[in-house]
Amino acid sequence: MPRALLYTIGTFFGTGFAPIAPATVASFLFMVLWWLAWTFLGPIALWLTVLLLVVVTLIGIPIAGQLEKIHGEDPSLVVIDEVAGMLVTYLGLSAGLTGWILGFFWFRFFDIFKPLGVRKLEKLGGGGGVGIMADDIGAGILACLATHGTILLLARMGM
Repeated sequence: MPRALLYTIGTFFGTGFAPIAPATVASFLFMVLWWLAWTFLGPIALWLTVLLLVVVTLIGIPIAGQLEKIHGEDPSLVVIDEVAGMLVTYLGLSAGLTGWILGFFWFRFFDIFKPLGVRKLEKLGGGGGVGIMADDIGAGILACLATHGTILLLARMGM
């Protein structure tokens, strides 16, 4: 794979080079792009979200693995895993901007603190690209559940 493409995808259009919190910057850019897509293209079907997740994961694993070989263990510039995690977070979510903002914050929480076995996912496949992608997908699963739960709770409270 050409080096420029490797870095473009692996760093999610360069957000992985952000000097502070590159994973948060990448997650925020994804949220904005998701909102723009819904705003200008309409609702994104669940099947398409799942397809995007599969493609990002299958492309992300070898790219993250290659960049790890160049830059060391789980380098902060690799943020394609955040894209996969955000896609999982947004599965089935149609609550609009409020829901996507909630999802962003829940995903960042679970990705940073890695509770409930999420940290163990980093070691899947002996680490490397699989581990880099897996812990963010795990954080995304927890964030998806927390986001849907928060939206239900807010709706029951009349908010």
